[in-house]
This record gives sequence, structure tokens and C-alpha cells, in this order.
Amino acid sequence: MPRPLLFLSTLIALACAQQIITPSSVLNISSCPITYYGKKYEQIYVNSTTENFALCFDGFFETQTGGDGLVGPAASYVTLHINSKNSKLESQVHQEVPSIKASLKCNLEFFMEYTKATSVSDLEVYISGIKVTTVYKNTIQDISGCRHLGIAYEPDTVVSADPETCSKLTCSETAVLETIGCGPLERCQGNNTCVVDTTCNMPSVLASTCTVTGPTIIDVHGHMNSIQDRCAYSLFSTPLLPDFLVLGNFRDRRRKDVSFLDSVTLRVDRHYIHLEQGGRVQMDDSTLTLSSSSQLVHGVQLSKDQTGVTAKLLLSNLNISVFFDGYTAQILLEGPAGSSVEGLCGNCSSSLSDLRLSEYSSTSCEMQYSETADSTIDCTSVTERCNLLKEAPFSSCNTDIDPEPYITACTDTLCKYPAVDGLNCQFLKAYARACSLHNHALDGWTSKTGCSSEAFCQDRTCSDHEFCGEKTVGGDTRCFCRDIFASKYQEINSLGDATVCMQDSASVTLVGCLLEDKHINYSALQLNYPTCRGQVDKLTHMVTFSFNSSNRCGTVVTTNNSYVIYKNTIRSQNYSFDVITRNDQVQIDFSCVHSQPNINTATFRIRDCSVAQKISCGAWNYTLIIKAYTDAGRTQVVQLNSHLRLNQRIWVELETNGLDGSMVTVVSDSCWATNQASPTSSPRHDLIINGERYSDCANPADLTVAVEENGLGTSTLFSFNMFRFTGGSGEVYLHCKLHLCPKEETSCIPNCNAAARRRRSVGSKYEGEASIGMSWTH
Repeated sequence: MPRPLLFLSTLIALACAQQIITPSSVLNISSCPITYYGKKYEQIYVNSTTENFALCFDGFFETQTGGDGLVGPAASYVTLHINSKNSKLESQVHQEVPSIKASLKCNLEFFMEYTKATSVSDLEVYISGIKVTTVYKNTIQDISGCRHLGIAYEPDTVVSADPETCSKLTCSETAVLETIGCGPLERCQGNNTCVVDTTCNMPSVLASTCTVTGPTIIDVHGHMNSIQDRCAYSLFSTPLLPDFLVLGNFRDRRRKDVSFLDSVTLRVDRHYIHLEQGGRVQMDDSTLTLSSSSQLVHGVQLSKDQTGVTAKLLLSNLNISVFFDGYTAQILLEGPAGSSVEGLCGNCSSSLSDLRLSEYSSTSCEMQYSETADSTIDCTSVTERCNLLKEAPFSSCNTDIDPEPYITACTDTLCKYPAVDGLNCQFLKAYARACSLHNHALDGWTSKTGCSSEAFCQDRTCSDHEFCGEKTVGGDTRCFCRDIFASKYQEINSLGDATVCMQDSASVTLVGCLLEDKHINYSALQLNYPTCRGQVDKLTHMVTFSFNSSNRCGTVVTTNNSYVIYKNTIRSQNYSFDVITRNDQVQIDFSCVHSQPNINTATFRIRDCSVAQKISCGAWNYTLIIKAYTDAGRTQVVQLNSHLRLNQRIWVELETNGLDGSMVTVVSDSCWATNQASPTSSPRHDLIINGERYSDCANPADLTVAVEENGLGTSTLFSFNMFRFTGGSGEVYLHCKLHLCPKEETSCIPNCNAAARRRRSVGSKYEGEASIGMSWTH
């Protein structure tokens, strides 16, 4: 019985514990966790089938399809032993595997029992679904190693440096990954040499901060840039991590000509982590629930507190921390080693157009806007407040963090945009936090400025066409319409979209944030009937009012010669006990107009004529009857006083009495209509066609005709929609010609599905013809 062992050298001592493994088990190994190619696991997933046995670390997977784990032959019985330190075993391991040098403090031991018929083979080792090595039976092997971007590296491995990026990867003897390259404040000359980027006056420090607040970016060099459009831009990237990107999305708020940082997105290995206003975090299409404790998502540590959301990516030689409070983002880079910093935060030589990411933008990047200056803004007062960054307690940080870019960003924005939505504190807060990242506490700055360190609009979620702002300065918050979105409604003095008219319903949708601008509470609105209220979409905050044929909601229907008009009204709720009101009364009429249908009022009734006749034909004597019905079940016979409408469907049955159904069937060979009594008169309209291509089948030119029974028994049945001849007398004469078909020699059922149909089989034997007719007039 082979005993594959998994050994760890940095784990705690513990008593022996045994777990019996079922075919699909999740085993808790938190007392003796495994670090497997750079990732620490505290659970093992076991998947045992008749074909194989798999030990997986990151979820169940079928053989060789993905994930981390070991796969071997199927075992009939498996147990796991978690063992404490064993000096004899440790000595044996060190002797057989010299690469394991550290003390062995615990181990996991799997006992696998096989049937005699099973040939015990080796275990295959996988990371990310790729086989990297094999554990051979009856041996002790070291299966530790490093991984980088999903690729496994054995201990004591060095990957050659790339002279273009100055990067080199090392997996040490103890399986510790190191990536060596230029520091975040250096650039690669292209010959495997890193130099300080003097072209950008890059400071020589171990930590560097990039601040993005409002429309302004203050990069790691202290340089300032400003975004004028509404687009997504690359904030940070590095050649060392080709699958990692931080981008910022800039949108409009109360004015079209000023853009603000609206959200931050981290792209990690083709996954997208969106940091949005209100502290909302979305991973791809799902919303994450975060707390102050870090949550690991695709290698990124995510946490949230009252100040905002923090995302951290911790590498061996470069730590990246991204903070976002809904209005300001700050990216902290720590460590002397790593790749050069690219994006708006680092590459000062790139133009804005080079770093614009139109494919990630939710709006058009090309449209530019200009607006009239806000005459209510006192730029002198704004400048005085922004200059507080030169005074105590901020001044204690001025030597480490230059306040001038923050002051310029503050004055440039607030001299053309009103100091609302927390902007009066936003730039001061951004500087204070940049200082705190460099160990400057700035005690008392909140009391001096009247600002709070907590995130503005925390936990308030707005839709894509909204942003969170203040109802009044220093007051409560709500979701406001973005100016570009709202302008299309304001230009036509509308609170919502045009009425949507359907055949039996109508609806109109109002914009929630526009209603709030008018101090209108949607819940106090109704249609003509008080029970008909608006339905609000919790994601978009749009409010929809509707009525339909089953619930008219007091809809008023009027007609004229050409149109039918359906009208209803969205109105403020009226209370009988309200004597006066100081609120605006809402009255929004909406209607749907339908053209009057072109109705031909002609009706038809069956004429007083014979519809039954006796037939004598060879050996057969029978009575032939023709009848018309207004229902498929043939319960409503068309009588002499019945009235038929144009386009009304009728069913016509040709019935016989006196025939032996076991010997003979009736086949309707052809049926046609004329506007005169003679069957040979013109014009003529065919219903069932008798011809070489189509025989005994519905006329393909009239899609209303359906031959439902023909050649099956002693009666035939077909249906069509009632019609009249254009310009005729209003009379319709129906003519049908029938044959009898003996069953003994051939099938009597017409073949109407073949591409080329023949009238009948050569060997078929038909008895003599019979004809019968029926007529209508109006």
C-alpha cells in the first residue's frame, strides 16, 4: 500500500488526527496548512471516481481540466492522517530530499488502499490545470516551488533578465519568489540597466503616492495633469505585471464642462474589480460585501471602512495599494524594486491621448462641452481656503508632500465649479491622506477645516446616469442627475421619456432624479384611478406608470373618423382634508393614438339553395351533402340567417351517406369560387387545386386555406377565411368536384408535402366524378 506524503516545513506542531475520506469530501487542514507553489491552502477537496483519485486545493475539478492538485489512480479506500513533528521522519526526509532544509513541524499522510486488480501508478502534480511534475511511487519527493502569472518554477531557478524591461525572476532554494527589476521611481534604458528618471524629476524615495481627485491627477513625480473629457484613462500599469491595470473613469456631474473621477477599475488576470461611489465594489458582474477585514479576490486584498475602500496587491518587491472614497483615488507604491510606473500616475512623457482607454468608457470620449461661467463663485474666497494647505497643521507635511499641485487642483476646480458635494473639503482631505501615507498624522486638521475624514455619500448607491451629492450644503445627500443626461429632458421641458404604445397597453417612464429636482415624491403620484401608482426600478430609479386592457386605470377613450385615442393622466394624489397646499401640483397627460382600422362592414349569409344531392355512380349510390361551420369543432352550422364577416374563418365539410367506409374513401379533387353561378365563369379563385403539380391540395397562393381531412374516409374537410371578389356583385359561389377512391389498390391520401406532387398514382382506380356547390351573398 503506497503512502504518498505531503511535507511542510514552516507549520505548527499538532496532535495526530485522522479523517476518513468519502468520494467527494472537503477536508479541513487549517491545523497543518499547505503552501503549494506559492499559495497557502487550509482545505483539500477530494474527488474520487472509478477512474481516478484527485486531491485538489482550490475546488473540485475533473482530471486535468484545471486547478491546483494531484491526480492518481482510483483507490478503494482513503484516509488522511495529520501528524505532529516526527524526528525520525524528518531525518529521513532531509536525507532523501536535500532541498527541504527547514524543520518539519507537521505533515499530511494519505493512506490509499487499492484492489488487487488495480495497478498502482504515480501521482501527477498540477497547477492551474497544467501538469508540472510527477510523484513517483515508493519515493519521497519535494513538490514545492514558485509560481508567477500561472507558471510554475522549481526551487533554485533563475529566469534570465529581459534587457528591454530590466526584469528578472528568481525562485530561491526555499521556494520564495523574487522579481528583480527597476524600482518604481526608475526606468529601464533597454540594456538591462536601471536609471533614475531624471526627465521627470523623480524623487528617490522608498514609497511614492499618486493622487487622483476631481479632474486632476498628481502623479508620483508631483506633476499635475487635468482631464477635460468624460473618458476612461490608464492610471497605473507596470511591465512586470502585464495582466494588472488600474484605470479611472471620468464623468460629468452638475456641469458638462467639468469632469470628475467617478470610479476606479482594477483589471487582474482578465477579471475586473470596480470601485464605485458609495463604497460599492463589483467583481465582474457581481456585487461584493466587504468589511474592515481583508477579503482576497483574485490575489487582491479588499477591505472597506468608514473612509472608503482599499485594494492591495502585495508582491515580493513591490506593494500596490489603491484607495477610493467615491471622489478621490490614491495609489501607494512601496519598495525599491519593481518595474517602471506607467499610466497617468507615472509616465510623465505620455500624452493624454496615449493613455485614453475609450473601450472602457461608458460614454463618448469625443464630445466636448463649454458652459457659461458661474457668476456666484467667489474665486478669492476659494483660493484662501485652498491655501490652508500651507498652514498648520498641514505645513508639517509640506517638506515631504509638495502642497502646490493640490492647491492648484483645488483652485482650478472650485473657481469654475460650485463648492458642493463635499468639494470644499475634497482637496484638503486628499492632501491629508497623502501625508498620512508618509507617516504625517496632521492632528487637528478636521477641526480647523470643518471637514470629516469619513467618506462622503458612503453606502448610497446611485444609477449610471446619477451621482451622489448634497441636497443642501452640509445637509443630507441624494442621487442627482448628471447634467449631460438631464439636458435632453430639460431642453423639451420633460420629466421622462415618450409614451410607449402597444396594441393593448401604454406606459410612460419618468426620471427619478428629475422628479426629486422638482421636489416631487413619486409615491404621491397616481393615474386617474388612485390605485394605479408608479413602479420604481431600484437600480435605475426610473418610475413607470402604465395601463392595459385588463386594468384601464381610468383611461379615457375617444374616437373620431380616423383615430382612436387612449388618454390618461399622472397627477398628484388629492386628499379631501387638504384645505390648502404649497406644493406644485403634477398633471402629466399621456396618450396613445391608433388609426381606425379599415373595416368593411359587409356580411354574408348563405343563399337559399340546395346543399344536398343524390349521386349514382357505377356500383355506388350515395347522398352528398355540403355544410359550412363557424368553428373547428363543427358545432356551429351556418344557417340561412347566419351572417359571416370578411376574413372570418369558416370550415366546409363535404359529407356522404350510404358509402362503405371500409371499401371506399372520398377525395376532394378541387374546390374553387366564382362570383357567378356558373362553375366555369370568371373571375375564379382556387381553394383546392387539381393539377399536375398540385393535386387535391391547398392553393399555395392562399395561405388561409387548410385541407384538414381528404382521402381519409367518407367525408372531406377544409377551411379558409371568408372573402369577396373585388368590384363584384357581392356574391360568392363555391364549387367542389369529388371522386371515390377504392381502398384495395392504393393510398387515397393526397401527398401535399412533396416538392413535385403528382395528381395521383398511375395504378390508382377512381370512380366517377361528382360536383356540388354552395353560395353566399351580402
